[in-house]
Amino acid sequence: MKGVCIFLADGFEISEALTPVDMLRRGGVNVKIVSIYDDRIVTSSNRIPVYADMAFGEFKASTTFGPCLASDTMIFPGGMPGSANLAAFDKLMDIMRQHYAEGGTVAAICAAPSLVLSNLEDIRGKKMTCYDGFEDKLIAKGAEYVKEGVVKDGNIITGRGPGWAMEFGLSILAHIKGEETAAKVKEGLML
Repeated sequence: MKGVCIFLADGFEISEALTPVDMLRRGGVNVKIVSIYDDRIVTSSNRIPVYADMAFGEFKASTTFGPCLASDTMIFPGGMPGSANLAAFDKLMDIMRQHYAEGGTVAAICAAPSLVLSNLEDIRGKKMTCYDGFEDKLIAKGAEYVKEGVVKDGNIITGRGPGWAMEFGLSILAHIKGEETAAKVKEGLML
């Protein structure tokens, strides 16, 4: 999958979705918000409706698939049952596995590292974090669980929870556009 997309399913955590989108757009990244449904409206775990840039069918019709750059990134916010809904959508999981196998980056926060990224073929030895209590699935797949706010290991970026959403977004931005761009965005936010 070419480009940068964040995927939303009903029950997503609003701050873990929109804060990274904000960080990326401030840094000049054309990130697309994608609903996994036929409808563009997706409802957060706190019952806040969000109008996505595209529905899943539009995403498939307008996206180029094939060999990826490391800057091509699929992002998965946490929240329940949002993370479980993402993981249960087989078409998306197939695209994610192909994307990662072809060199693309995957980023997930909160419950999503465990529920979504554990669907990757091989995460053995990869350092990853997630929301407390969700680490068992990562460990069972051979990942090295690290209890830190944001962890980057190659083309996998993970965040621990909503309190780390801004740092998670800045880490993705640094991965895509470089540390200097991320530092400028951070400075502009007075962090």
